[in-house]
Amino acid sequence: MITSRQVRAARALLGWTQEMLADKALVALTALKRLESESDLSVREDTRHQVAKALEAAGIVFLDSDRGQGLMLGLGLTKTT
Repeated sequence: MITSRQVRAARALLGWTQEMLADKALVALTALKRLESESDLSVREDTRHQVAKALEAAGIVFLDSDRGQGLMLGLGLTKTT
């Protein structure tokens, strides 16, 4: 499951605004803001899935290990707008 910090970091790597990501993920801006919130607001799982799919399509790779969670931008990929 992706975290709010991962989503914010992925957007920063891609140079995307919240509005751009919401549009690409086909989710409401308010839903994305809830997902990115540090307040543990409830988020529908399909919203989380749509956001992850949009970021992965742009080259983001989500990482999860016993040492923690993170992400990276895949090789050969650049920031897109």
